[in-house]
Amino acid sequence: MTGGRAGVVGLGLIGCSVALALRSAGWHVCGSDVDERRCTRALEIGAVDAVGPALDATLVVVATPVSAVAHVAGRLLAERPGDAGLVVTDVGGVKGQIVGQVDDPRFVGGHPMAGSEQEGPDGASADLFVGATWVLTPTESTDPDAFRTVRSVVTSFGADAVELSPQRHDTLVAIVSHLPHLAAANLMCLAADASEEHAVLLRLAAGGFRDMTRIAAGEPSIWPDIFLDNAGAVLAALDELQARLDNARQMIVEGNRAALIELLEQARSARRNLPARVPHPELVVECRLPVPDRPGVLAEVTTVLGELGANIRDIEIAHSAEGDRGVLVLVIDAEAAERARSALLGLGYRPSITRLA
Repeated sequence: MTGGRAGVVGLGLIGCSVALALRSAGWHVCGSDVDERRCTRALEIGAVDAVGPALDATLVVVATPVSAVAHVAGRLLAERPGDAGLVVTDVGGVKGQIVGQVDDPRFVGGHPMAGSEQEGPDGASADLFVGATWVLTPTESTDPDAFRTVRSVVTSFGADAVELSPQRHDTLVAIVSHLPHLAAANLMCLAADASEEHAVLLRLAAGGFRDMTRIAAGEPSIWPDIFLDNAGAVLAALDELQARLDNARQMIVEGNRAALIELLEQARSARRNLPARVPHPELVVECRLPVPDRPGVLAEVTTVLGELGANIRDIEIAHSAEGDRGVLVLVIDAEAAERARSALLGLGYRPSITRLA
């Protein structure tokens, strides 16, 4: 679906990214935010065509903090009662309470599983949702046309639309999104507190620690509402994690090396099988490349792949917990796999290439 007039309420990182993606798809976008500075910046970077209420919009995306979504969406729908030409959706990380409070068939709950450590309009990108999962949470009362509209729009952004019930969404994201942020925050605080007594501690932080705590650098203000609004699922996930940590602790107390190996092997297998953020996994391969931790490695690898015309769809650096080596994980087009293998072997690397589908 392209064209038309849209509104975005809330011009932070996600709201401006949605606005940029809409404009790239040919929409005229009006944006609003309680922070006038964000409105001004959104205009400056071209995220919106105009600032103000989108009075004639056929689509409005609510990108406010979770605690305000139901109120804002409900007000927008009440201002145009019975107007079948209006569809409202949101991008909130919790769906049960929001969907339960917005009782209107023209509302479609949504949650893009995408983000960045950057903040505000300056961190926004029209490509933020390419290859990302965008959860939609229709109910029995949702208008099928409204659902089709939102699904068409988010897939036009390059996102993979997935339909879940609001309750199922909240249970799953508690495990894969909310709990990881709490874990990263607590681990980072543990290290920070210890560093007050042992000043050298944070200087010793290896790649594994940095990778695991990366998300703790994100904007903190959005998270309390998410944790509290999804408290039931978050607490259940915390209890499950605590039980697993207690089990691992017992393995160490008992000196049970075999059980520890089984745990770590299971985790490694599951981690390596995480799906890549690409729209068509059957057309790409994963290239795992052990690399030394030295300046110029990333540039060397990406340059040779670029010269071969091998498009890099996704990239990840898995640092070694110890030492000066790591693994560069690249997702590239399958048709360039053999050329890439030969070129990397020629540079002295030992690539491992596997299909994703």
